Amino acid sequence: MGYHEGHIDRVIREAQERGEFDELPGTGKPLDLHDIDDPDWWVKRWVRREGLDTSATLPPALALRKEREGFPESLAGLATEESVREVLRDFNRRVRDEILQPTFGQLSRPIVAGVDVDDVVERWRELRAERAARTPVAPPPEPPTRRRWWQLFRRR
Repeated sequence: MGYHEGHIDRVIREAQERGEFDELPGTGKPLDLHDIDDPDWWVKRWVRREGLDTSATLPPALALRKEREGFPESLAGLATEESVREVLRDFNRRVRDEILQPTFGQLSRPIVAGVDVDDVVERWRELRAERAARTPVAPPPEPPTRRRWWQLFRRR
């Protein structure tokens, strides 16, 4: 009994004959199988390959810790001291809310501390001053030249 080539097999064979599988990325390289025993290997590779931010998947206390580690650098884009203070007050409110959440079972929750608003604001000022000192000041642009009304009709 002979082999019957199905539609998919025929499409693949024809693509191979046209050379559509030649010089694909990774051709001739060994497969990366170092984490194949991990049941979530494909998710971790996908996240790494796509460069996704996984901070949203962290438990709230750990997400707050990670946010705290980013101060004051994460605040450098804010223009005013009052906006920095508002962000820090909101952070401390969220820390307080997290601490007041009830715990269930015997597991203890990760502890996260609030921030000293005045201390972080002072570090923010220093960071802004340091960045301003490193940024060269551009000369002011030259004023545009005025054109006379008869110059509009003059041929060049």
